[in-house]
Parts: sequence; structure tokens; C-alpha cells
Amino acid sequence: MRRLGPADYRDMPWKNGGGVTRELLKLPHPSDPARFLARLSIASVAAPGPFSVFPGVDRVLMILEGAGVALSFGSGPEVVLDRRWRPLAFPGEAEVQCRLLGGPVRDFNLMVDRASAEATLAVVHLGPGETRTLASASTVFLHVLEGQASVQGTPLAVEETLWMEAPATLAVRSDAGVVVVAIHLNRRT
Repeated sequence: MRRLGPADYRDMPWKNGGGVTRELLKLPHPSDPARFLARLSIASVAAPGPFSVFPGVDRVLMILEGAGVALSFGSGPEVVLDRRWRPLAFPGEAEVQCRLLGGPVRDFNLMVDRASAEATLAVVHLGPGETRTLASASTVFLHVLEGQASVQGTPLAVEETLWMEAPATLAVRSDAGVVVVAIHLNRRT
């Protein structure tokens, strides 16, 4: 089990040079050092423009703060993300144009190399005193969006991330209400 906080995160330029993202963690690719197996980040988007292209990568994006964005995928209809904590999955090789709906936003990003792994992302809301057992996976990441939680007795506060390899069981408890991003990553053999 590894606990990460803001001091462990690093600011990285976007691949397309259009901004900066705060990288929460990046797992190395098993066979290509120029790529990653999985990456979690939070980006601040202050202007409209194209998304970076990541061939062979599955992406999940969700709004954390701000009025939201409208995303155009080639000639298809716009997809509007105007509610917090609603994940949208799409392929990293898609050509995506982003339009802000009412000023800057912060968004949460999950990216996974689809040939090497698959991931699911769920937003878990727990009321005061509530405990929830989450399904196990080869790797699990929990990131606290709001409130405080404890996982297997380890406390987690806002903006902290817990990284666990092959947890046998995973019980998340809230003392006063919490919202957590739960990511289950399974490597392909």
C-alpha cells in the first residue's frame, strides 16, 4: 500500500503543449519506457482547444470544478460534460476539440494502455459513518475528491491517493461523508 499526497504529485506539460496537468501517478509500461501503463492526473483547462492524442490508450475524463466542457469528436455531435463527477470514456486516438461552457475547469483524467491493461473508474459517495466494500483488482487506486475516508485503517484526506497492489478486500469508511474516485486496474497477460 502506498499513500500519495500533493507533495508527491508533479506538474507536467500537456503532450500537445496547450497546458499543464498535475500528474498524480504514472505506472511504467511493461515493455516500452517511452509509454505508460496507466496515468492519473488532474488538469486545469483555461482555454478552448484540441486534446492531446494518445494512440492505443483508453481515456476517462470527468469534471471536478467549473461549468463544464463541450467535446467534439470529429464530425460527431458534441458531448456536454456539465456535471461534476460524471465520467466519460473515449479512445485516446480520437481527435477531440474542447469548448469551455463558462470559464476554466479542472478535470480528472485516467489513461490506460489498452493492449496491456483495462481499468474501470467509479465515483463512490459515502455518508457519515458509512462503510463500503469495493471489488478487488490487480491494482486499485483511490483518490479523495471531498471529505475524509479510511481504508483498511489508513486515513485519507482530500487530494490524497492510495495505491494498492492486489488487495484481498477493500473496505472504505467515511467519518463525516466522503467522495472517492475508485479505479480498478487489471493487467492483461
